[in-house]
Amino acid sequence: MRDYRQIYANEATRYDRLVSAEDVAGALPAALVRLCAFTPETRVVELGAGTGRVTRLVAPHVARVDAFDEAEAMLVVARERAAEAGHTNCTFTRADHSGLPAARGSADVALAGWAIAHAVAWHPREWRGHVRAALDEMRRVVRPGGRVVVIETLGTGVEKPTPPPHLLPFYDLLAREGFACESIRTDYRFDSPEEAVDLVRFFFGDRLADPLAAAGGVDLAECTGVWHMTLA
Repeated sequence: MRDYRQIYANEATRYDRLVSAEDVAGALPAALVRLCAFTPETRVVELGAGTGRVTRLVAPHVARVDAFDEAEAMLVVARERAAEAGHTNCTFTRADHSGLPAARGSADVALAGWAIAHAVAWHPREWRGHVRAALDEMRRVVRPGGRVVVIETLGTGVEKPTPPPHLLPFYDLLAREGFACESIRTDYRFDSPEEAVDLVRFFFGDRLADPLAAAGGVDLAECTGVWHMTLA
């Protein structure tokens, strides 16, 4: 299994190049706008923001995004990319999922993109506690009637949703916590076959990179789940 903590701590720029090629058709921002009903007054709290790709998708539609991540190296890139894009309504702060420095009920929407499921691999015996702590923080910071959204993988290199087997208990927990789910395609498109193989091998390993190299392709299929709930 890839050491994603090492990547997030030491390879933030390279990681950002990878995710910048994701979702060529723009399915994710369309889904978020529809599910979250963003307005110019919407305030968003985002955990596990990484290099801020989801932050930058959301920022044009809302009043403010307060984004948090545990890896300072990722946040350095996130700040740079947000500034380059001219987004002045974003803040990026280092914080653990289970202890966000945000007031109760201060947000209309809480987002977590490809962040919470890492607990399954990183804390194999206590992952449920870590997941529930993150979900509790998301619900704490959202006002009644607000939205909580969790974005996670339903398989990379596949045309139809194929959840990784080790994450099935995590997805079952989300369902039992009251989340509904819809799947979208977030396919990658790279600038060249060489870039495709390099970045896919870097993050996903040989299993996905070798077929891409053999085909000389620039596209990599991906399915993503968007879990969502409205707070009572």
